[in-house]
Amino acid sequence: MTDENRELAVIGWQEYIALPKWNVPPIRAKSDSGARSSAIDVVDFEELPGDRVLFHVALSKLNRDNLVTIEAPIKRRTRIKSSNGSVHDRIIVETTIQVGQHQAVVELGLVCRRTMLCRMLLGRTALAGRFLVNSEKRFLLSEKPPSKKKKKRRPKS
Repeated sequence: MTDENRELAVIGWQEYIALPKWNVPPIRAKSDSGARSSAIDVVDFEELPGDRVLFHVALSKLNRDNLVTIEAPIKRRTRIKSSNGSVHDRIIVETTIQVGQHQAVVELGLVCRRTMLCRMLLGRTALAGRFLVNSEKRFLLSEKPPSKKKKKRRPKS
């Protein structure tokens, strides 16, 4: 089957994506065809000798202490221009993502996404040739984990 005839998986505008080579459990990601590059939420990073980087992936927006520590080779360095026009230097690493039964090797920029809804952003480069985005739906290829609702307290009578 040629690339033109290959069926692309339909992905929701949000999905839960695992990073199996890094032992990162599924985290919420936004599929963003308006962004060229992809990014993952890191709390901090430290450049190491030999073009390597040590970083901590944030698994939760609310609990910034819930982290996975990763050491990886630096794939490249780049300058990213954000939607508000600011320019930032960014370290890019490469790993395998898993969305449902689908796997792909993608490049991820290390960035703080503390204020963002999703821990990861999948841009056009990661989506192209692999996924079509259904902007009306969420979690088409992955299951939303059960919510951890707090028990409501009953007022004392």
